[in-house]
Amino acid sequence: MKQELEQKDIAAFQEKVMSWWKKNARTLPWREDPSPYHVMISEVMLQQTQVNRVIPKYKQFLEKFPTFESLASAETRHLLQVWSGLGYNRRALWLKEAAKQVVDRGEFPQAVKELMQLKGIGPYTSRSILIFAFNSERELQAIADRVLLKGRSRDWHNALMDYGSQVMTANSTGISPTSRQACYEGSTRQVRGAVIRALTETDEVGLEELMLMIGCDLKRAEMEMIIAQLVADGLVEQAPSSNYRISR
Repeated sequence: MKQELEQKDIAAFQEKVMSWWKKNARTLPWREDPSPYHVMISEVMLQQTQVNRVIPKYKQFLEKFPTFESLASAETRHLLQVWSGLGYNRRALWLKEAAKQVVDRGEFPQAVKELMQLKGIGPYTSRSILIFAFNSERELQAIADRVLLKGRSRDWHNALMDYGSQVMTANSTGISPTSRQACYEGSTRQVRGAVIRALTETDEVGLEELMLMIGCDLKRAEMEMIIAQLVADGLVEQAPSSNYRISR
């Protein structure tokens, strides 16, 4: 009896979500052609970035880099110019490296463990790619597997995301996020982004000139620390002239 009751509850939950989604589904560009490449790009872009900011950059990105091959061979400076505005620039380098791995491999991996070998792809993103690119239900957690709408994995998870973002909001449920993103204005992340944008617009530049270009109000030592972080991340390098430039 308990099992029968659980199945009825599951069916009712599925019907409620899918009925709502039929009328309220968001139109998102990566849902129009959920190929492995498109899904991988969208999933990495959506890490720590809001959907409304991702949509125009996603379209622009695919215009410039429509395939794994074009991304794998992208010039770093051009790649960061296209990425500009999304923040967390390391994600762009990780995507390029992941594209290289796929090209070298000769096929796109279709298992969680294999996907996690790609640069910048962790457990959550790897499962998302399987769901949205391959309509897969493999290796999902036990509870998610019980309520999964069989044969419609992609639709089910899209519906859950739309329902969560539009109905089950913090205001409507009273549930607050367990973590918050640090304020962007005036933050180190803002300066990092400004440095990358400035360096994509010039071949190379010295530290003092760079600080003038971005209107930096930091002390030299603070700026040097930020530059050192960007160098460590593989985004910036020091040229033979001792000036700084985008990594090549």
